[in-house]
Order: sequence, then structure tokens, then C-alpha cells
Amino acid sequence: MVRKYGAISVAVFAIAVSALVGGFLGRDASARASDVSDYRVFTAALGAVEANYVDTVDDKRLVYSAIGGMLQTLDPHSSFMDPDYYKRMRERQEGQYYGLGITIQVIEHDINVVSLFEGTPAYKKGVRRGDIIVRIGGEDVRTWTDEQGKPLVGLALSEKAVSRLRGPKGTLVKVGLKRAGYDQPIEIEVPRDEINIPSVTAHFMLDAQTGYVRLQDFAEKTDRDLGLALGDLKAKGMKRLLLDLRTNPGGPLDQAIRVSNRFLPQGSLIVSTRGRVSNSDQDYMATEKSDYTDIPLVVLVNRNSASASEIVSGAIQDYDRGLIVGETTFGKALVQSVYRISEGAGLALTTARYYTPSKRLIQRPWDGTFDDYQTYTLKDQTEKVHPASDLRYTAGGRKVYSGGGIEPDKRMDGPIEGFNPTRLGRLIYARQLFATFAERFVAEGDTRIAPRPDQHRVGRAFTIDDALVKEFRAFLAAQRVAVDEESFAKDADFIRAMMHYDIDVALFGLSEARRNLLAKDPQAQFALQQFPEAERLLELRKTKGIKTGQ
Repeated sequence: MVRKYGAISVAVFAIAVSALVGGFLGRDASARASDVSDYRVFTAALGAVEANYVDTVDDKRLVYSAIGGMLQTLDPHSSFMDPDYYKRMRERQEGQYYGLGITIQVIEHDINVVSLFEGTPAYKKGVRRGDIIVRIGGEDVRTWTDEQGKPLVGLALSEKAVSRLRGPKGTLVKVGLKRAGYDQPIEIEVPRDEINIPSVTAHFMLDAQTGYVRLQDFAEKTDRDLGLALGDLKAKGMKRLLLDLRTNPGGPLDQAIRVSNRFLPQGSLIVSTRGRVSNSDQDYMATEKSDYTDIPLVVLVNRNSASASEIVSGAIQDYDRGLIVGETTFGKALVQSVYRISEGAGLALTTARYYTPSKRLIQRPWDGTFDDYQTYTLKDQTEKVHPASDLRYTAGGRKVYSGGGIEPDKRMDGPIEGFNPTRLGRLIYARQLFATFAERFVAEGDTRIAPRPDQHRVGRAFTIDDALVKEFRAFLAAQRVAVDEESFAKDADFIRAMMHYDIDVALFGLSEARRNLLAKDPQAQFALQQFPEAERLLELRKTKGIKTGQ
């Protein structure tokens, strides 16, 4: 399976496999001529296992595992995708499929709903994050077994659930939901429909002149979604923009180029790729004229911003086009070419490295086991000391550095939704206890599914008062979370903000949640204070006569 640089279960579906950057989807991979004896060693070992292993073996699983093991010796991102995973990856990059519009994850043998997309069939029928799917199509999912009659668990259970939930547009599927506080499963019938997965999860005006866009990831329609959002904000009077790329894992290279082109003049060099195979050495330019090349721009990034996000933020920084604020990005500068190899399986193979216009390599080095590389986002950031060879200059003469992510022009740590909580706050967040607590709330007037008598009914203007904080403390105790007073006091703003955010997500949607959170988000508020500096960068461009990368 595709290895990810963040902690993520392989049982999650609708996964953003968009950490892959490359424009080579769909090509067949052919083996390079090599010493035939090497292949004989492999086939001999496979034959010995098949003939002599103590138990019956699955030939396909052996081969797939062997391919995965081979790729693990190369780099942290080259990976193998079995046919089901490859199909889901393509659906995610295309940004649409026919289904209910939910993301599921198997946790302790239960099929959990971990997120929904707004406006989808499941959302309209009242499915909520935290629900457990116990019946699909009239069948109890606990009765599902494999070919040996053993109960399905983990990935196999998730795959069967996904196959049953998806289907032709307009067809109905019966779903039984177990929800906390309900004695019996909630039975609903949901029509399947085309599910469009948005890249822009929120856009709105922060004040009379400041627009905000949250770009969650990159997919095949990202530039279109961004264009629609920018057009809407411009019509509402936008004169400057806060572009939020935090925790954006990346996506297709062509979309990174198109998004960059929204803010850079036609003819600007956006990114270069350099590799060993033919056609891997390429320079990608801004080919279109844009209406947004002269507005003050601040870009928010953090340690989880990667890949295509780094192409965009790196190009903007190199041309002094906007101010980069937040944390040093992840540092993934490997082009992943995705090949359909055989029988519907896929291979994501590193074929090149990419460089910013100032010739910066953004890829971080890794150790032999990738351990330090994979745990980067869990560690506190410190100012890096660079060798002289890493020094580069922006078009306006500002110093920037190669070899380890995009370093912000203005640094402020905020790894969790713009906050930097204590160990206690990080534990509560990691265990998704804010989201679990939000299950106690229901929106006023919501009649899709009858609420429980003990649920709090709240409107959009609700507040987190001391009584709710006290109730949350009791909830943490019931979850066996040890709470020390000093840490809880230090995290007070974070805790209140995340309580509000997750209730908003559950009841009123991502856009509403993001708008309310942004008013409390320390990193975002810091970024908004940097617009005078962003305006000075625009003046620097005019003084230096900066137009393109040529």
C-alpha cells in the first residue's frame, strides 16, 4: 500500500493519495533489461515457498508483498498499489465517484464514519461522523466472512463495505447505523449519487477587503475550484488574499502549476524537474494570464504542507509574490510517476526531483529506515543552520535556502489548527475526543433523525461557556484521560476553540467551522498582521522590475 508520511490507517477510504506528484498516470511500465539470473533467484524463492511452506499460501499476496518490500529499499514514497487501492486512488484524484459521500475506517472491527462531504446523500439523510455502520443492504456486516469462513476484519471488511455502499447513480442502499445513546440501530435508505470531493473546503471574506481560501489538497479539478472561489471573492470586493495551504499533502503536478499560475505572471518559471529517465528534465511555465498577480498575498503553511503545496509556496516565495507564514513545510520534492502495471495494479515510482525557480531542492534527506523522515511532523521545529551551499536568492534579492522544505518568511509554530498545545491538548486531539464530544449536540430544527432527549440543541450562534467546559472535563475523566490543572489552563483557548470547531463540523459544515475557528486561530491571526509586509513585497517587485522567471 502507499506509505504516507503522516500517521494514517490503511483502512481509511477516500484517502488523499494526493501526496503523489506527477503527470504520468495511465502509462504502462516495462521492465528494463537486466541480469536474468536475478529474476531466477526470485522465482526460485517463490516456488520454494509455494511448494514447501507449512500452510497454504496466497500467491498474489506473496508477489504483492515482494514488490512492496523491493520498493521500500528505494525511498519513503515509492510504493505498490493493489488493484482496489489503485482504483480508489484514481477516483480520489479525479475527485468524483458514485456513492454516499462518507469516509469510513475500521476501528476494533467496527465500520466507523469518520467524515462526510457536505451536500452529499449521506449528509442529507442525517448520517453523522462517529456513526457505526452495522447493516448494509439488509445484511449484518458482522456476518461477512472470507473464503475460509472467518469474519472479515480490517482492510478486507472496509473493502467489502465500500463495494456495497457504492453503485450506480440513483440506486438506493439501506444502511443501519449504531449511534451513541440510541438503543436500536437507525435504519435509513440513501440514494447513491455522484460525489464530488472538493479541494477548496472553505472560502469567504474576512473583512471588507480580505479574502480567505482554504485549499485542502490537490486533485484534478483543484484549479477550477480555486478559480470559482477567487471569482466569488473578487465579486464581493476582495483586495487581498490569505491562502491557507496548511496540512495540504499535495497532488497532481499540473494542478500545482495551474494554481501557481493564478498568482504569477504569464511566462514565469514555476518549477523544474530533473531525473534519470527520458523526458524527466522539464521546466514548467505559467502559460496563462491571471487577474490575481497584483493583489497582496499571504500564504499559510505548516509542517504537514507537502509536495504540490511546496511547489506553489516555493514559486510564490522565489518571485517575492507573496509572504509565506507559519512553519517549515514537510520537504517532499520527489516526482511520483504512477504506472498501471498489470491486472489493474499500480506502481508509484520516484522518477525525478523538483526544484523551485531559484533552483532550491525542497526534498529533505532521509535515513536508511525512514524513521526520522516519517516522524518529522511530530517533532518541534527549530531554526536550521544551513551550509553556504544551500543559499539561494529570490528574484528581489532576499535569502532563501535549499534542502529541506519551504522555510517561512515569518515563523510561528501552530501544528494543530494554528495552535501549539501542550502534551495534554495533543493527546485529546489525537484521540479525536473533541469530535466524540460533539456527538452530544444537535442543530436546532434538524429533523432528519430524531434527536436523543439528552442531546444539546444549539443554533449557529452558540458559545462554549464554562458549563460546557465543565461537562467536557467530566467527559475526559470518563474517557480515562488524566488531566492536570496546569496543562488544562495553558490549553484553555485551544480546548474551547476545538470544542466549537468540531461541533460546527458536525452540525453546520466545514466552511462555517473554519470561519469561526479562524477568528481564534493564533497562526492565522498572526498571518493577517503580515499584510503590510506582503504589500511591501509587491512594491519590491515593481522596483526590481520582476515580471517572469526568464
